[in-house]
Amino acid sequence: MTRRLRSEVPVGSPRWATRRAQWRALGLTDDDLTKPKIAIVNSSSGLAPCFSHLDPIAAAVKRSVEAAGGVAFEIRTVAPTDFIMSAGAGGGYVLSSRDLLANDIEAVVEGAQLDGMVCLASCDKTTPGQLMAAARLDVPALILSCGYQSCGVLDTGERVDIEEVFLRAGGLKFGGITFDGLCDLSARAITGPGVCTGMGTANSMHVVAEALGMTLPGSAPVRANSEPMWRAVEASGEAIIGAVLADRRPRSILTPAAFANAVMSVLAVSGSINCVKHLQAIAREADSEVDVYRLFEEYADTIRPLSAVRPNGEDTIEEFEDAGGALAVFKQLGDALVGRAVTVTGETMGDRVARAVVKDERIIRPLSDPRAGHPTVVVVRGSLAPDTAIVKLSVTEDRPPTFEGAARVFDDAPSAIAAIEGGVVRPGDVLVLRGVGPVGTPGMGMASQTVFALNGAGLTEQVAVVTDGQLSGLVNKGIVVGEVSPEGVLPGPLGVVADGDRISIDLHARRADLLVDDAELARRHAKRTRHQVPGGKSGWLPVYARSVEPLPRGATLRGNDHPTTRP
Repeated sequence: MTRRLRSEVPVGSPRWATRRAQWRALGLTDDDLTKPKIAIVNSSSGLAPCFSHLDPIAAAVKRSVEAAGGVAFEIRTVAPTDFIMSAGAGGGYVLSSRDLLANDIEAVVEGAQLDGMVCLASCDKTTPGQLMAAARLDVPALILSCGYQSCGVLDTGERVDIEEVFLRAGGLKFGGITFDGLCDLSARAITGPGVCTGMGTANSMHVVAEALGMTLPGSAPVRANSEPMWRAVEASGEAIIGAVLADRRPRSILTPAAFANAVMSVLAVSGSINCVKHLQAIAREADSEVDVYRLFEEYADTIRPLSAVRPNGEDTIEEFEDAGGALAVFKQLGDALVGRAVTVTGETMGDRVARAVVKDERIIRPLSDPRAGHPTVVVVRGSLAPDTAIVKLSVTEDRPPTFEGAARVFDDAPSAIAAIEGGVVRPGDVLVLRGVGPVGTPGMGMASQTVFALNGAGLTEQVAVVTDGQLSGLVNKGIVVGEVSPEGVLPGPLGVVADGDRISIDLHARRADLLVDDAELARRHAKRTRHQVPGGKSGWLPVYARSVEPLPRGATLRGNDHPTTRP
């Protein structure tokens, strides 16, 4: 070994002696104390199938690291899971746990001065949280995608997955499905461990991790517990030890070229809109000046969807993987891909793509023959969203590109859903759901249930939605303008929208506008009062609310102060 490891301390010093005592009690030898020390970052949890298979993977990674000449320490983090943890605090623990996870990693890896880490990527928030920690700490890191779950089949032979359950549950109160039918769907939707099937946030972020160069080649997507997944597990030890010895750090990988590749990849696979804020958060943690929102605006004019995996089309995630997965997408991007971007293994993205094979061009099209002529992740701005907002479109887009209607304003999701079920929300309305942003909830609430309630009521195409909340990666129906910034509780137009105000949405022009004159808006702003963070002064969510940055900066924790809603 030619370079000093950061985990090494002066031999004979008090810290050396106490670390030696602790580690010898775990069975390590004096020879082990000189080896690279690798954290295996494991979000194992019994709460959801996303994490239920991670312990055997962690054990296998440990063996792989040891075989490559390192010492592995398994560390645990919070395990955010949207469908389970969104039940409390209006969903505020979901996004906020992304940053809690990054802090979990920092506390152990920095505190112990470990030399590198292998992160077991699973559900929606674990991959971005792990990438944020890697960017912040700048110690060699490898993201290991741990796969997607298998789904079931109904008696009719129809495939059923978690998306179908989520989508059709909104129709229960409107007769779109019976209770027994919904129970049958939910009983069959998931038949194995791993993340949700489809190109939702989890699989989208696994693709993003590979596009950024932070994974082994050919990692995403992958069936959980499949032979390809286990091959990557077995190769992880050699890869991370190689990165440590070469001093190949995340900030040398997370360059503007890497972020450009990641943005193009999200557009090409019609990925989740949540990738936008997660990528911006990773850039912020890397102290990069990259503006991910601007990149999405720039590439939306040239990068079209090359695949159409559910819920964006009819293809399955299994068909996408079998067609070549993320590497095949990179290859089909052709000259648009920035081939000089480096990866965690030391090779360039161009090197990886040169070996890639597109096995089915019906599933993953070339850039010259896309699946649609429009982008599927659209950043919008305007007088209602002066900073940013995002709209997700499906590949088979048939909704009108414009919508104008009267605002119907709600300050929480239960009130909005009750109004939909009670017939208060009518065709032609623009449903405004605010107060569910990062500060307002706090932690950012889930607006998806409101969208699916509209779908259940048969109003998806007749009512537009404007919200500062986050949306599931499975949401792509109707005209839904999400993640409006500034959010409703902070100074900005969303907070002063009133019932009856006219709102105009134009997806071609990429605008969302509040059609109220400036003088009236000024009067409303003057009447606004100080925002009080919900939930009191103690606990995680008030701490989060006092520290979180706005969404266009990734909603990272940089100690922002939000004292007032006054302009």
